[in-house]
Amino acid sequence: MTVDSDLGADGATLSAEAARAEHRRILIILGALLLGMVLAALDQTIVATALPTIAGDLGGLDKLYWVVTSYLLTSTISTPLFGKLGDLYGRKKLFQASIVIFLVGSTLSGLSHTMVQLIAFRAIQGVGAGGLMVGAQAIIGDVVSPRQRGRYVGYFGAVFGVTSVAGPLIGGFFTQQLSWRWVFYVNLPIGILALFVVGAVLHLPSKRTHRSIDYWGTALLSAGVTAIILTATWGGTTYAWLSTPIVLLAIGGALLIGVFIFVERRATEPLLPVVLFRNRVFTVTSAVGFLMGFSMYGVLTYVPVYLQAVRGASPTTSGLELLPVMLGLLVASITSGRLVSSSGRYKRFPIMGTAVLTVGFAGLSLITPTTDPLFVGAAMLLVGAGIGLGMQVLVVAVQNAVGYEYLGTATSAATFFRSIGGSFGVAAFGAVFNNRNAADLPKYVPASALHKVSPRALIGSPAQLRLLPTAVHHGVVLAFSQALATVFLFSIPVGLAAFALSWFVREVPLREQAYVSGPT
Repeated sequence: MTVDSDLGADGATLSAEAARAEHRRILIILGALLLGMVLAALDQTIVATALPTIAGDLGGLDKLYWVVTSYLLTSTISTPLFGKLGDLYGRKKLFQASIVIFLVGSTLSGLSHTMVQLIAFRAIQGVGAGGLMVGAQAIIGDVVSPRQRGRYVGYFGAVFGVTSVAGPLIGGFFTQQLSWRWVFYVNLPIGILALFVVGAVLHLPSKRTHRSIDYWGTALLSAGVTAIILTATWGGTTYAWLSTPIVLLAIGGALLIGVFIFVERRATEPLLPVVLFRNRVFTVTSAVGFLMGFSMYGVLTYVPVYLQAVRGASPTTSGLELLPVMLGLLVASITSGRLVSSSGRYKRFPIMGTAVLTVGFAGLSLITPTTDPLFVGAAMLLVGAGIGLGMQVLVVAVQNAVGYEYLGTATSAATFFRSIGGSFGVAAFGAVFNNRNAADLPKYVPASALHKVSPRALIGSPAQLRLLPTAVHHGVVLAFSQALATVFLFSIPVGLAAFALSWFVREVPLREQAYVSGPT
């Protein structure tokens, strides 16, 4: 009996030690993957506060928006491709290649001497970013079981949200204290560290089977998405919504996506298999992700406008005032992830997340130039918490619902639909803002001064707004405030639609076994 008890105790000790060792291994891998996520998420927003300085240094003010658009385009387009290639050929080398591509793009962006060079090199950065985003989330799917994945995926949501919101603050700091070029150079030590850690600790089985690549699907999806994003980006700003270029882009994008669907039904290794859309979890989570991206990116684009143009905060101060969003997202992402792992249930979190998000939108829709900052902070806290409760849990749900052969493809699709939703959200909210401004500015600003109050120019330069005569400044602030309240009000039905769809997410028991366990 004593011997048996000792053996049992020794076995339990060994088992506990093995579990702790496995947890440490996963944490090291997670750290490397999070570094990759930081790179991709940070560069979505870090350039924002540096843009005026870049334009002053390189010229080409008329091309300035392409610095952001080129990155958005290539990161969105490359996401499905990297997801599919990871399923076909393995994810480790692809993730390392993504880091290298991103670092090359960062270095060249920092060395740019013309605006055209910077736009081209930002496009290279975006290609690497697409691989980083999908690779990080899919690799966790390789090494952690769905049941335990929530506790780790929660960190992805937290890091993605915090770095996205902190990007403008960090970009402003580097631009003011060093040079706008350091907005890109800061990626180099982070990326080199990630590259080293991934090479040392990540062990995944390599795939050497020759498989066909869906070149036609890749080309059609790339062209279709480019047309759609350019429609959303240019519509109502560069061109009128019913202008010939926008109409042609919209029709062309729709036709290309239609041909893409036709080709995918017949492809041997489709880039985005149509069979996935027969999976209810995949379809519903993709739709919820699209709507959350639509509302989230749209709102977060205009909260800094309220803080800077209406409340008079500097870019750096407005970045600090976004801390409630980061805090809510950080706490909610980590907490929801841990609760998913401990309970094995995930459906409740997208429901709660979209509900909280919508309440936050409702709070923001009530703000005025004199609203108590505590109220604004509370509304932003709810927005962050709503995103944190729902966004990453959707990834766990879809990864759990598909077979291993579709792990990367399904993960990339989740990111892809969220990004497309964000593009449409920013465009739609921009149209709402511009239309409401056009109607309200003549009510509050004397006709003789209207030529001084171009909304696009004043949003891009809050300092210029403060130089307006007192009466004109007051009228512009009132018009901006009402337009922004309308933008936030418009986000409420989108949040409610996401909330309603969340109830249709099917709860599939989370698997207990990882696809890859331990070094191989």
